[in-house]
Amino acid sequence: MSQAAAAANAVIQMQHVYKQFGEKTAVHDVSLDVPPGQIFGLVGPSGCGKTTTVRMMTGVYTPTQGEMRVLGATPDHFQKRVRERIGYMPQLFVLYPTLTVWENLNFVASLYGLNWFRRRKRLEMLLDFVELRPARDTLASNISGGMKRRLELACSLVHNPELLFADEPTAGVDPVLRGKFWNHFRQLKAEGHSLVVTTQYVSEVEYCDQVAVMRNGRLLMVQTPEGLRREALGGEIIRLKVDAEDELNARRLLNQMPFVEQFGRPRGAPYGTLDIYVKNAGTALPEVISGLSQDSTIDMRHAEEYKPPFDDIFIILMERAAAADPGSVEEEIINA
Repeated sequence: MSQAAAAANAVIQMQHVYKQFGEKTAVHDVSLDVPPGQIFGLVGPSGCGKTTTVRMMTGVYTPTQGEMRVLGATPDHFQKRVRERIGYMPQLFVLYPTLTVWENLNFVASLYGLNWFRRRKRLEMLLDFVELRPARDTLASNISGGMKRRLELACSLVHNPELLFADEPTAGVDPVLRGKFWNHFRQLKAEGHSLVVTTQYVSEVEYCDQVAVMRNGRLLMVQTPEGLRREALGGEIIRLKVDAEDELNARRLLNQMPFVEQFGRPRGAPYGTLDIYVKNAGTALPEVISGLSQDSTIDMRHAEEYKPPFDDIFIILMERAAAADPGSVEEEIINA
């Protein structure tokens, strides 16, 4: 599919979008397309503009400048039939603490005009989906924070939306529950839904199909998770482990390999451990092993492709962005 065709098919299109609050610019010149049927992640430090961007996508805020279309419509002029295709899970709990879990679901369903038979079947299914059936008759004020987040998710799905926005759905919840949320999101994607998910947990980007990285209100890049790694590292990494006394000979042979772009000992690693940077680890790995085997004195303990955790990748990207724009300061402009 051509780039123009992909853009035309996008569920969300943003072109040079700005959002200002007084003299403060919360979102600066953002352009992106969100393809259908994907989990699209928005990641960045607190205050970088993620929530402001989502609120423009949902029509809560109107862009100060630029063009934006969601499901083919302008968000600040959504008609009812377009709004019915969108679900929104906010950061904070906004449901009714004096209603039970079931009553909250039922109330939200009534807002969308679901008839009773269809409503009951749908709500029963959602209770099972978010594992809240045992708490069905419990007041929302008496359930845990994690259960409230799951109730928020269920309410955002009552009307079976085509496009779901989840604003930091895993903030403040334990790792086990975070995993369950992403299982839910993957299931929704498999059912044909499109999702936009914001997160401060950088490790969660691996669950996304594409990721938009933001800093200081600006969009740094849109990439696949593997693309982010390549962007940060300039390629891929092979991690080599040899006996400490063999490191010097290994370095000598690596210097002779034309496909090796650079290598070095990782910070804090013992002698004999080297990270080798190459364009493609899959094709370079057997060549590295073959090349080092030329010296029978080198005792090669281990060699494999190494994928640094996304926390490390994120730090590299943020440091690079700061170096490119040394005058910028990450500001808490909005609770983004």
